[in-house]
Amino acid sequence: MIGPVTVGAIAAVLLVGVVVLVRRPPDVRRMARWSALAITVLVAAALTPYTVDDSGAAAAYLLGVPVVAALLPVLAQWAGRLTGVADVVAALGITGWGLLLGLGIGVAFLPAVVLLIASAVGAGAPRPSATT
Repeated sequence: MIGPVTVGAIAAVLLVGVVVLVRRPPDVRRMARWSALAITVLVAAALTPYTVDDSGAAAAYLLGVPVVAALLPVLAQWAGRLTGVADVVAALGITGWGLLLGLGIGVAFLPAVVLLIASAVGAGAPRPSATT
């Protein structure tokens, strides 16, 4: 069950990358944050039956920690503060949680980390000039 979900998450991240390259949205960082949240929520939803069967009530925090971590950059963006820091904290949190889970179900959450890192790196990039 984890393999197909992980492949789906990787495909979703690649799809977001293609959309960014083709469409060139005005706020790529915003799109990356929302996409990372959506992918994380979908991965958690897909893994819920498997995780509940395996871990019972512990599934709430096993799947909830990555979702809350992916929600942080979106909330920081909404508040308009420390978005780059929130991106890095979320990426480290999801990566750490994936490693803590022994890369079992945690590996399926790792593709969303790529989008959060891209958003954090993009936060320090200069904005294109309107005159060019």
